[in-house]
Parts: sequence; structure tokens; C-alpha cells
Amino acid sequence: MAFDNESFEEENFAEMLEASFKEQESTRITEGEIVEIQESDNRALVGVGEKLEGIISLDEIRGADGKLLFNVGDKIMVMVMGHYNERPKISYKKVLEQEKTLAFINAHKEDFESVVIEALVTKKNKGGYLLEADDVHFFLPRSLAAFKETDQVVGKTIKAQVVKVDPAEASIVVSRRKLFNDERKRKKEVIDALMEEDKVIQGTVKKITSYGMFVDVGGIDGLVHYNEISYKGPVNPSKLYKEGDVVNVKAIAYDKDKRHLSLSIKAVQSDPWQEVEEALEEGDTITVTVSNIEPYGIFVDLGNDIEGFLHISEITWDKNIKHPKDYLTVGQEIDVEVIEINSKTHKLRVSYKRLQPKPFEEFTKKFKEGDTVKGSVTSLTDFGAFVKVGGVEGLLHNQDLSWDKNVKCKDTLKVGDEIEVKIAKINAEDEKISLNRKSLEESPIDQFATNHKMNEVVKATVRDVKDFGVFVSLEGGVDALIRNEDLYPLTPEELEIGQVIEAAILVIDAKRDRIRLSVKKLERIKDQKMLDEINDNDAHSLGDLIKDQLK
Repeated sequence: MAFDNESFEEENFAEMLEASFKEQESTRITEGEIVEIQESDNRALVGVGEKLEGIISLDEIRGADGKLLFNVGDKIMVMVMGHYNERPKISYKKVLEQEKTLAFINAHKEDFESVVIEALVTKKNKGGYLLEADDVHFFLPRSLAAFKETDQVVGKTIKAQVVKVDPAEASIVVSRRKLFNDERKRKKEVIDALMEEDKVIQGTVKKITSYGMFVDVGGIDGLVHYNEISYKGPVNPSKLYKEGDVVNVKAIAYDKDKRHLSLSIKAVQSDPWQEVEEALEEGDTITVTVSNIEPYGIFVDLGNDIEGFLHISEITWDKNIKHPKDYLTVGQEIDVEVIEINSKTHKLRVSYKRLQPKPFEEFTKKFKEGDTVKGSVTSLTDFGAFVKVGGVEGLLHNQDLSWDKNVKCKDTLKVGDEIEVKIAKINAEDEKISLNRKSLEESPIDQFATNHKMNEVVKATVRDVKDFGVFVSLEGGVDALIRNEDLYPLTPEELEIGQVIEAAILVIDAKRDRIRLSVKKLERIKDQKMLDEINDNDAHSLGDLIKDQLK
């Protein structure tokens, strides 16, 4: 006989079973007589026509209530299974098991090859495995077991198919390999039919995992991946289904090597993306429902199993958004603008902020350059501070914070501070706003100009020497520049930091925050003063001479 193209030679499985017990003498069933019951040793002596009586455990002849079924003198059928120290090895239980085995054989002798049993592996031997189910014994030859040598199967319950019965030997041979082959063949026929017919079938959800769910279709498990559940894209199956639910599916792929059947629920439904592509265009405004909020954006439900994505950058014009949940909530209905439709990749991107007033445009309606406003510090950098005014951010650069050039924003301000600033410039093209704080205070140069005038001689302290000139400090913390051409008769090389020199005021430009001095002009001024004094003295002498002549 042959099982699914697998060689199955006629073997004497009864002999194989018999040899597995390594018995030297034939097993036989005979009638015996109970000659003595030894309760203290939990045994009974049974005469079987030999020199010594056989010993049987009292547990074998107790009923369900624990009482003995036989007494001294009763006749019972026992199985003689060899000898031990010349005393026959006997069993009453083996007789009952054989009777049940024969009853099983008689019940299935006409259709035994269709019988699949589930039995406990009780023993492993050289020939194979001994199995037991409801006191019926089966033999699983090693060649038909389909076990690896390393498999530890004793004590485990397995399924196998009956392949041979022998009433004369009271033996039942089963095959695990044939069961697998028949099951594999049946599954292949079912899968081939599913793939060819492309029909909708009903299945039962057996197991739900994080990546999908397994569905039983005709005794075969197929995987519905989470991408194949809904046209919305990947979904959590546990939120939509539970084990035992009946679902309509289609077979979409089968991997013969992995024996993996792929099923789809969404393939049963019409593709709603075709309707979306026909009904919507980029730029359309639609009403959607917030279905899920993630740190990177929001998923919105259009209905009809379609989901769109609202990226975090498209939620608000506020660039400092931290989390979408601060702006929208699950279940909230909102109007959005369609900014991208891709029916091939099933992607729909929408924008919420594009339907909201643009903060920069609102700002330019309310404010203009030169306005003094109040704002809140939102962030600090090495080069300045960003200040939020009227819903937009403007930059307050370090050089526009204070007349003191050594003062920086990050050293004097902190996030959240309310400060007053002046709008210095509005760049509509780049949507940038420049702010100024120092212009709200009187410039030190203005103060200096009030108390000093052109050509006035002042004392200055050398602060820094450059290639083009010398920076000096004046009273009130005002800086001034002496260019090299105005330094004569001094030279840069002879000057030292901290040195005090005299110079004349050459330029005071308060608007440009600039003062220039000149040592060279100081010399001319000194020469002019000296000439004026000489002239004054000469004029005085001439007057005296005239007076003398008149006298």
C-alpha cells in the first residue's frame, strides 16, 4: 500500500510491537484463579497452571468505588507477559485493554483509514512509539512518526491516522506522516480553489495579533495583515474585531514555500479612493472628524472608510507648536483644505491652518513700522531674542537691545518676559519683523550732543586700536572713532590701551549713533587760539600808542 507517493512497505508491525517489549516468550491470555489476597502488600496471587503463582496488583481489580471486584477462588482472565525469577508476569488490566482495542478494531474495521485518533505517547522504543487513548493502545512506527530525533514527545498528546488494524494480533498501527500528507493535500486543494475562483468566502477570526489577525477558512488559517483590513491604511484589528467574529475575505496570495495564505477584507469592498479621486480636487474644503492624534500629526476621517492625514506643520501658523492635542481633540469636526490626493498610494493630505487667518497678514493690518508695542519673549539665542507680538514673532537683535554694546538678550531677558519694543522694520516679502528696544531710551550720544558742540576739545581714553583708526571712550560711556588720517601728530604705534589723549569733536551723528574725533584738528584749533591771542595783544599795543600820540 502507498500513502501519498510515500513508500509504505508491508511490515509486520505486530512483531515490531512485540519486539519493543523485548520479551523472550510469547504473550498469551489465559484463565487464572485467585488463590490469595495480600491486602498489606496490595497484591493478589493468581494461579495460571505453572509452578509458581503470578502476582497482580490489587489496583488492577478494584472498581471505581475502590472495592475489589474479585475474591479468593474467583476465576479471572489474565495476560501472561513472560517471567521474572521463574514467577509469571501477569496483568488483568492488559486483558481489558486488549478487549477495548479489539472493540475499536471491530467498530472501525470497514473504514479504519478515515479514522484520526488523539492519543497520549506513553513510551518510546526501538521500533517506534506506544500510544494510548481511552485504554485503547496504538503503535506508531518510527518511519511514520514524522518526529525529529531530538523531539521529546513522551507524555505529549498527538494526532495520528489509523493505517492498519490486525484483529488476530489486536494491534492498531497509526501514522502521523500520512495525516500530515492528507491534510496538506486537502489544504492545497482548498487554496488552489480559492486562488483560482477569486471569490468571497466567510471565515472565522481565530487569533488577533499586533500585525493582523488569523482567519479560519475551511479549516485553513490565513493571515489578514493590518494593511488589508481597511482602506484607511494600517489599523489595529483588536479595535474592530474579536475572536469568533465571522468576516468576509478574499484570498490574495499564497507562498508555497512558507505555506502562508494571505487574505484580505478590504478586497471584498469597493475601493472608496476611486470615488474620492472623482469627487475631490486639491484646494477643496471638506469637513472631517479627528479620529486619532499622534505627536507628529492628526488622522482625520472622511467617512466611507477613507482617512486623511493632517501633519503637525499644517495645524497652526504658530511655529512653536509642541503637540497636536493642544489644538484639536478626538471626535472634533473641522474644516480642512485638501492639499494632496494620491489614489495609487492611498494618501490624502489636508491642511487646517490654511483656512485660518494668516497671523502675518493680521499683524500688518494692525501695526506699522515705528509703532511701540508690547510682546512676550518666546526664545533666546546667541544673537538675540524672539518676541511674540500680535500672533507673530519678531527678532530683537542684541545690538538693538541696549545702547550698551556689551549687553546681550540672553543675559538680561528670560522666556515669558513681557517687554516693550518698537517695530523697526516689516519685511512683507520674507514675512520677517525686526524689533528695537534701545530706541525707546535716550541715546547716550543725544545726551552727549546736548552738552557738547563741534570743535570742542575733549579728553578720550584709548579703548582699541585698529588698522583704520582708534576707538576711544568719552564721558557717559560714549564711544568715538579717531581715523588714522585724523590722528596726526600721534601714531597708532605709540598709543596704549587706557591712555588718555586730547582731541577735537569732528562729527556728532546721533541718528547713526556715531561720534568722530580728530587730534589733527586739535592742533589747528590750538594754533588758531594762539593767533587770536597774539592779535588781541597786538591790537591792545597799537591802541595804547595812538592814545599816547593824541596826548
